[in-house]
Amino acid sequence: MRPPKCKCAIRCTGKIAAFTLVEVVVSMLIVGIMLAGLVLLYTQSAVRAEWSAYSLAGQSMALRGLEQARAAKWDPRAAVPVDELVSTNFPTVVDVLDLGPGGSGITYATNVTTIQTISATPPLKVIQVRCTWSFPWRGGLFTNSVFTYRAPDQ
Repeated sequence: MRPPKCKCAIRCTGKIAAFTLVEVVVSMLIVGIMLAGLVLLYTQSAVRAEWSAYSLAGQSMALRGLEQARAAKWDPRAAVPVDELVSTNFPTVVDVLDLGPGGSGITYATNVTTIQTISATPPLKVIQVRCTWSFPWRGGLFTNSVFTYRAPDQ
């Protein structure tokens, strides 16, 4: 008579089938690399989101300077010509970036307004506002710029 075949994890010799130590170490290494990659991706996405908030705040500050220049009175055809749209009326402004409640710390930005006459007939000027700011997690300066053209009484 023949002995029946083993259908369980125990071999007929009495040993238990399992993973070797090398297989366990390699699998743990793979899992560790995957977890490190996930943490790196998460932190990188958080840094990029914060950079986007800084960039948006810089753009808002530049637009605020542009709106101030657009509000200046410029009417060369009036009985008494008025021209308040000159660069000297808009000094360099250093202010805190408005990052909202989620911003980390205080970051200062500099607004520089430049106004140039394009033509005298018809009267036309160009307004440029540059907002320069720094990001704490990456060195260097970043600049948001806005331009517009303006005719009198606009």
